Order: sequence, then structure tokens, then C-alpha cells
Amino acid sequence: MQSVALLGVTTLALVLALAAPPKEEGEKKEEKPRADIATDDNLDLPNYDLSLDSYGEIIDLSLYEELYDYSDLAPKWRCELGRAREESVTAPIPARCCWLTAPSLPAPGLPTCLVCVCLGTSMYCDDAELEQIPPLPLETTYLYARFNRISRIRASDFARLKKLKRIDLTSNFISWVDEASFQQLSTLQELILAENRLTALPALPSSVVRLDARRNRIQSSGVRPEAFRELKKLQFLHLSDNKLDCIPVPLPEGLRSLHLQNNNIRTMHKDTFCDSQDHGHIRWALEDIRLDHNPINLSLFPDAYFCLPRLPTGHFY
Repeated sequence: MQSVALLGVTTLALVLALAAPPKEEGEKKEEKPRADIATDDNLDLPNYDLSLDSYGEIIDLSLYEELYDYSDLAPKWRCELGRAREESVTAPIPARCCWLTAPSLPAPGLPTCLVCVCLGTSMYCDDAELEQIPPLPLETTYLYARFNRISRIRASDFARLKKLKRIDLTSNFISWVDEASFQQLSTLQELILAENRLTALPALPSSVVRLDARRNRIQSSGVRPEAFRELKKLQFLHLSDNKLDCIPVPLPEGLRSLHLQNNNIRTMHKDTFCDSQDHGHIRWALEDIRLDHNPINLSLFPDAYFCLPRLPTGHFY
């Protein structure tokens, strides 16, 4: 019986083999493309095409390392303590090569951009325990150094920075500003010195649009005579919470907002806002004047407001 069964199996295999179509000579076996292999540019890398079945898989990004090397396109630098030396003479010095060497800074010798946050041409040095303005890249446009311990502004702090548009030094201990620290900054538009210890206003460049020096200790004697006459672009002048006893005049024609609340102002002149000789003149821009919380009775000076589109905010009694 075993011999008969073996003979039957052999016969069946022979019949199936003879029934198969003959394979053409030279025909290559077609290879089914592998779903996990990328074929573009002959890169043997996984093709991570997410689906419901593969969504939870861990992707190994190490396979992509060193495929593209941009090191030859970037300028080569060597940063040294106190200076940056360029090996490629055509590119500007990067911000990361600006070093802090002052002993009063948190970590002497650290680059500025390890203490501050550098985003493009903006420098964010808030709450960094700085005691002076750090060395800044020449391309700096915006500087924020709020909530520090800076006590003095030196003339050399901004001397080389020709593109500065905004300086914000809110909440420091600034009590002294060297002569011409800001005056030579021909592109400066906003200077914010709020919440410091200033007793006098620094000289300002003609480009300034906004000056915010509220919450200081500025007295009227600390404001230069006719300090704002040549500031033709000045629109926002905020000097609230100081020790002024009079309104600084003359005020530029383009001024839009004047905040003098919480001072010691007791009187004003009829020409403080308007030209008493020209009753046809209207100061359309100056719509925001705040004199509240000053010991002045605004109703005593009715001739001082005829050119204003709105009356000042304050006490009329």
C-alpha cells in the first residue's frame, strides 16, 4: 500500500509541472518594490509615509544625518575673548561673537547672546542682572534691557550703533546719562526710560517720535530750555509721575499725546498750547493732554485752550 501511495503523489507532481507555462529564456524576474525603501535619487532611506497602521511607529532620524553639508557655504569664524576674528572677509561679524567682558556682568567673558536673547537685529536683555549696557552687534535695531540694575548710560554705550530705532530701559536704576549718549543716534525713534531715577532729561535726537520718561524724579530745572522745539517728529511725550512744576514749552506742532499727570504743576501761560496772536490756528494733532492729579485749577486759564480740539484732562473747579 505504501508503494502505491508514493507512486500516486509522484504522478500528481509530474502532471502539475507539465501543465505550467514554459518560462521565456532571458526573462528577468520582476522585483516587487519594497514599500519601506525610497527610490528617489538612489537614496536607500526609509519612506515614512504615515498611515493608520504606521502612525505609532518610532521614526529613526539618524538615517538622515550628514546627507546635506552646508558648512562650506557658511563663513568661518573664530570667536576669542574680547574680539571676533573673521576668516572670511566678506561676511559681517555674527551676533554670537559679541563678548561680555565687564566684571559686573553675570558671567564675565560670556558672549552677549548667551546672556541676552538675540533674534535677528533685536536684542532682548530683560531681567538679566545687568549693571551696564552690554556690547551690542553693530546691526542692532531694537534693544530691550528692562528690569536690570543699570545705573548709568555712558556716551560710548551706543556710539557705534547707527541703526538703533528703539531703546527700552524700563525699570532700571538709571540716575545719570552722559552728554550726547542719545543725541547722535540719528535713526532713534523710541526712547523709553520709564521707572528709573532720572532727575534730568537727556538730550534727544531730532528723529525721536516717542519719549517715555514717566515715574522718574525729573524736575523742571532738569529740562533744558526749549528742549522740544527742534523735535519736529515728536508725537508722544510722557512725563507723568515726576516732579515738574511747569509745562515744558514750546511743544512741537506734531505732538499728539502729552501726559503730565501726577506732577506738581500749578500754573500755565496762555501761550503754553496756543499762539495767542493767531486765533485762527488750531492744533488738530494734540488731542490727548493729561494734567490730572496736579495742584492746578484749569478753569483759571480759559484762554489757553482755544486752539485745542479737546480740553485737557484735569481739575476744573
